[in-house]
Amino acid sequence: MRSFALFAGLALVGAVVYTIFFSSAAPTPGPAAERPVTETLQARLKRLPGDYRGWAQLATQYVDQARVTGDPSYYGKAEGALATAAKLRSGDDLVVTGQAALAAGRHEFAAAARLAERAIDANPYGAAAYGVLADAKTQLGELGAAQRAVDTMMGLRPGVAAFARASYAAELRGDRDGARRYLELAHEDAFSPADTAYVRYYLGELALHSGDLAKAADWYAKALRAYPAYTPALAGQARTAALDGRLSEALDLYDSVVERLPLPQYLIEQGETRLKAGEKADWTLLKAQRKLFEAAGVRDDLTWAEFEADHGDPAAAVKHARAEYARNRNLVAADALAWALYKAGRPEEALPYARQATATGWRNPLPAYHRATIERALGRPTRVDSTFDPSLSALARFS
Repeated sequence: MRSFALFAGLALVGAVVYTIFFSSAAPTPGPAAERPVTETLQARLKRLPGDYRGWAQLATQYVDQARVTGDPSYYGKAEGALATAAKLRSGDDLVVTGQAALAAGRHEFAAAARLAERAIDANPYGAAAYGVLADAKTQLGELGAAQRAVDTMMGLRPGVAAFARASYAAELRGDRDGARRYLELAHEDAFSPADTAYVRYYLGELALHSGDLAKAADWYAKALRAYPAYTPALAGQARTAALDGRLSEALDLYDSVVERLPLPQYLIEQGETRLKAGEKADWTLLKAQRKLFEAAGVRDDLTWAEFEADHGDPAAAVKHARAEYARNRNLVAADALAWALYKAGRPEEALPYARQATATGWRNPLPAYHRATIERALGRPTRVDSTFDPSLSALARFS
């Protein structure tokens, strides 16, 4: 699922990372060395330690650094900054919004929704809180509530963050034209290189999941021209190269991607591309990242359900998928549970979840392929998109 800053989610694109800025909800897409947490803000807090909003802003920057660098230790720093802010002014809407953003970053979406609602009660005009609420409700599978939050955010502060969320809501309904229009509005509104790269990347993602590799590659290239340090666009180029059969080029690109940002999604994509190229996948770094995220309090059963189903133990995949679905009954979790059950030899149990994952009109090729495969295993008529390559399944997911 998409990572909006918004990202999910990103995704964390498989998994989702959420972050939010109070001044701008667009991402800060650069390596940690290029985009450190604002030193000016830290200096200000040394002079004015009672600035509770400054502490909340610092916390959101730490949450964003966790996403930008792939280093989950920043979540602990964010938690500390928010604890200081809460001691100074516990009910302030920006402080509570920061707490909601941290909960979402750790994939605690029910808590994120509760905190965002508390922030909205404190200040009904805080657009940022509605953004976090929309993200959390999407992950909880409550798409109607998510749409209402997006609509309110659009009314309060139309701009890149609101348009991006509106685009994703439209895409989940199967409205690709609407999703594209909202992203085009976001593109018109974008003024910084970071904003521009962010929107162009998601225009590329929309094209990719429509099956237009050439257009997707063009948008990724445009994103990198706007902001060369924007790693998701580089990953997009690797993705299109892999799906287009240019495996050597894709692997070279993935080497650069994971050197910059070793997120689990990118490591899985790299591993699958190596397997497709006839090489051996090395999951050592992926497993190390898993331990780091767990130690930082990030719950990511979704990624491990998908990974175990395709590359490990189907029984473990079912365990992770059930845990994820119990917390977050969204389309991606339903698809993950369906596929895990199928891979564990239980297609009859899998089918209701596969139907749920495809019930809204969302035209992602991976859930469609999974449902078709499950139906075929049960002897039911179905159609599979022949252009989809299941050996590169990670590349079809929104992270």
